[in-house]
Amino acid sequence: MLKKFFIYLMLAVSIYSNQVEKTAYIATFNVLRLGKNQKDYKRLAKAIAPFDIVGLVEVMDRKGLHRLLSELQKFDKTKWEYVISPYPVGTEEYKEYYAYIFKKDRVKHLKDEGFYPEKKNEFIREPYGATFKIDNFDFTFVLIHSIYGKSIAQREAEARKIIEVYNYFQNLSEEENDILIAGDFNLSATSPAFSNLLKHKDQIIYAVDPKIKTTIGTKGPANSYDNIFLSKLYTQEFTGESGALDITEGDFIKTRKEVSDHIPVFIKVNTEKDDD
Repeated sequence: MLKKFFIYLMLAVSIYSNQVEKTAYIATFNVLRLGKNQKDYKRLAKAIAPFDIVGLVEVMDRKGLHRLLSELQKFDKTKWEYVISPYPVGTEEYKEYYAYIFKKDRVKHLKDEGFYPEKKNEFIREPYGATFKIDNFDFTFVLIHSIYGKSIAQREAEARKIIEVYNYFQNLSEEENDILIAGDFNLSATSPAFSNLLKHKDQIIYAVDPKIKTTIGTKGPANSYDNIFLSKLYTQEFTGESGALDITEGDFIKTRKEVSDHIPVFIKVNTEKDDD
């Protein structure tokens, strides 16, 4: 607990030094039915404020995003903005949006790349991508919220298809792109189901240590489901620094109820480097 609290303090301090250092923090966060569940938006904003951009999964409507945006702008006076997928995806009974929330003076939204065009319903929620730029670093940020399902085999089946998601977004342009695939995979990144992705010629790695538990059970950290995959070959802006932010304040049940049953995971990148 002390170590994670220290990470929070370090991130909070870094807010004021990122622009000078030309670095940025990129995160992903499962925000647990944002817009439908009752939330402590002040605590939620506190969890997001240390980062420059956060990819959100389990966004249920724009109303929740507007409330979060409002609370963030009260938190530290920074101007925030969001981008949301054009429609929700999922089953007839349950659908959710993907969204990105970011500091307006640090992050530029270049364009939406859209949903991954699946062929045979490979994903319960098709992954979604958008391209951003922070200083000299431009990247396509692809979000995914994988199936939980009735068996681990269903999760593994989706994980094996993520290599095709990477290839699709990588091939959208003739240029070599920085592709970040992030979200809630409902599997540890060390699962054999990711082996084809991790053997890709682009030297794809998982950036967050799977030993870190990123879901919150009623008695403490539970599973390492959240991560960020990137190409070691192309995304040389990745500093090697990554982690997860403990938002529980030692109260797991209250955090699950009022904020989320997940914690944010993040990477640090060098934004001064020019790919060209």
